[in-house]
Amino acid sequence: MNDQAITSGQPAPDVSIVVPVRNEQDNVAPLIAEIAAALDGRWAYEIVYVNDGSTDSTGERLAAEMRARKNLRQIRHAASSGQSAAVRTGIRMARGKIVATLDGDGQNNPAFLPSLIEAIEKGGDKVGLAAGQRVGRKDTAFKRFQSRTANRVRNMILHDGTRDTGCGLKALRRDVFLALPYFDGLHRFLPALVRREGSDIVYVDVIDRPRHSGVSNYGFFDRLWIGIMDLFGVWWLIRRKKSTPVATEVT
Repeated sequence: MNDQAITSGQPAPDVSIVVPVRNEQDNVAPLIAEIAAALDGRWAYEIVYVNDGSTDSTGERLAAEMRARKNLRQIRHAASSGQSAAVRTGIRMARGKIVATLDGDGQNNPAFLPSLIEAIEKGGDKVGLAAGQRVGRKDTAFKRFQSRTANRVRNMILHDGTRDTGCGLKALRRDVFLALPYFDGLHRFLPALVRREGSDIVYVDVIDRPRHSGVSNYGFFDRLWIGIMDLFGVWWLIRRKKSTPVATEVT
């Protein structure tokens, strides 16, 4: 067992890694090993897998890994609730002040996690989110076209300065995330909503790669007809944001 192990008698970790998964049985062990290789010896950390109602052997594979890794946790949804719900569950259950997320299919390379976490640490209270921006996308040409179109439309309406909100590699301050309004699809609008709360964003280029195995279980914001109402809902939230009044208690 490595020296990053977290037990109930030890302090909370510095960093929590949240991984939402649904039916990713063959990707569990390789990804966990890569996360450990990237973080061991650098931070006290935990890995929080949110098993979003998997119907394959994902839960059993995680249970086997948990016997060897005391800093690995599994949170299970009784039924699949979607990626946004899984990310939110993981961050709510996380114990670290800094939370990093990545997809569970292996397309997000954990080697980039240290750069994202360091960007949050260096930014202090000013930086709320370090967002990965994919280069060398491994999706089909049609999916890349859909994603580019969706990103252009989103940026034109929200002016969030982000070229890629679909990348699962992100690091953020847990308190900032928990202050955001929650809705299904939230994870696709994090840059705009974090800016709404007055926090800065740092962007980190990351290299995309093919998934280890299996097929995609979660959709992306490349289906405009699904995301269009959310898009204008976020625009409305930004427009309606009011500054938080300065308050002091009178004694």
